[in-house]
Amino acid sequence: MKKEIHIFFTALMFFTRIPCPKWVNHDSEYLQKSSKYFSLVGCIIGAIGALVFYGASFVFPVSIAVLLSMAATVYSTGAFHEDGFADVCDGLGGGWTKEKILLIMKDSRLGTYGVIGLVILLGIKFSALTEIAIESIPLVIISGHSLSRFMATTLIYTHDYVRDTADSKARSAAKGMTLGMLIWSGVFGVLPLLLFQSPWVFIVLVPMYLSKVFLGLKFRKLLGGQTGDCAGAVQQLSEVVFYLSLIGLWKFI
Repeated sequence: MKKEIHIFFTALMFFTRIPCPKWVNHDSEYLQKSSKYFSLVGCIIGAIGALVFYGASFVFPVSIAVLLSMAATVYSTGAFHEDGFADVCDGLGGGWTKEKILLIMKDSRLGTYGVIGLVILLGIKFSALTEIAIESIPLVIISGHSLSRFMATTLIYTHDYVRDTADSKARSAAKGMTLGMLIWSGVFGVLPLLLFQSPWVFIVLVPMYLSKVFLGLKFRKLLGGQTGDCAGAVQQLSEVVFYLSLIGLWKFI
């Protein structure tokens, strides 16, 4: 149990900026096993966003409350996944070979493709959340963050890690995903959906996974596998797909 707590806090430290006990570090052994808690960390980040939205909604219009919620989740993760999405946009948009794509993705500077990608992504996320019934938004935020992180772990499971350099900060976390770890991630990811009290909501898993398959095919073709940035891109895209899928689902049921 103590070891599992250590692994969980390692995941929390790696994927967020939430303060953790001083005895937690980026030990590679624990970091390699931390991905099974990726979805649980998503629940926590989603809960932070949901609480901010709930509190802000008493004072501000829905649109401002949603923006504050988005800001809270970005702040809590240090824009960890948004940065990965932007790097993938820059890499795939500006690179012609595997080596060039990986080099661009490693560059800390943000390029045109990354800027455009983030503007569109965040714009759709904001627009989608403001279209959802206000009483459902907190649960939707939590579910979106947990499920999208589960989709990211499926990429880690199905695709080999290709950036095998010593200075790669995500190398340990992005390698060694076992079926058991994937199942635990799935349990934590799907759990919030049970609160919707409707079996129809599970339909959203289909378009979410298809978005992962779409990016996964590109990553396999162009890179031969995945990197930490690729997992971040899957998380961001599948989160947006979740919100859009819910809107479409509620329109027909």
